[in-house]
Amino acid sequence: MSSTSTAPAPDVPLAALAATSLSPKRPGGFFSKPSGWLSVAVLVVFVLTGVFGPMLMERPGGLGTDILQAPSGAHWFGTDDLGQDVFTQVVWGTRISLTVGVVASLIAIVIGTALGLGAAYLKWLDPFVTTITDVMLSLPLLPLMILVTALAGPSVTTLVVVIGVLSWPEVTRLIRSNGMVVAAMPYIDGARVLGAGAVRIITREILPAVMPLIVVSVLLTAARSVISEAGLSFLGMGDPSSWSWGRILLNAQRSGTIATAWWQTLFPSLAILLLVLASTIAGVRYNDSRDPRTKGM
Repeated sequence: MSSTSTAPAPDVPLAALAATSLSPKRPGGFFSKPSGWLSVAVLVVFVLTGVFGPMLMERPGGLGTDILQAPSGAHWFGTDDLGQDVFTQVVWGTRISLTVGVVASLIAIVIGTALGLGAAYLKWLDPFVTTITDVMLSLPLLPLMILVTALAGPSVTTLVVVIGVLSWPEVTRLIRSNGMVVAAMPYIDGARVLGAGAVRIITREILPAVMPLIVVSVLLTAARSVISEAGLSFLGMGDPSSWSWGRILLNAQRSGTIATAWWQTLFPSLAILLLVLASTIAGVRYNDSRDPRTKGM
């Protein structure tokens, strides 16, 4: 008998195969298309503006001499009915809008991921989580946010907590559905046989497998949170002492110039649109770069 007989291939853990299949086949897969680097560039510009902009510009306030001036070299985004520079307002509003979007998104992700993973692995918990999630998804979100914000009092903290606490159901449903697929894999049964507890299996086995979905959920939930903050601020539920894009729109509506001084509403609306589009495109592009079915497309 030949001594060069073929040896059986070593067993490869399914977790390693899953991680390999989800990893990009070539470096920089996210940036292989213009939509990837363009969306990231827009997000970086907004972050830099929100962090450093208020340090370089004086806070909008008081009365100016140039009232309702159209965009020009002196005032890039024009001025409002009080003579305040709209560009400065948009820059200052970037910090609050980004803060509310990011922090509220993180709150929703933490709650949604914890409930989703628990429901995916713990069968006794699944009916309760599913029922609560369905009830929350059936509620009218905006009126509920308005009610809670009005009762708690308008402030940045109130907006962050209300938007974050009421935005987790969609995250829970997404993480639960994908976590159940991972929980049914044989290597999960192997970990259970070897004595791993529920907490270890959820945090060490299931959580890493759904991490790409969590990253996408952070971006998409942050975009929705920015829209929710702008809507609540426009309805007068925002912090009156802080600048945000929604407050700029509210001031234009209260002054009666929302239809005549178009620049007061155009530029903060464009800022909201660009941020939401960039976050959504970045999330979709990241998901595509991690999906083996879209490799090479």
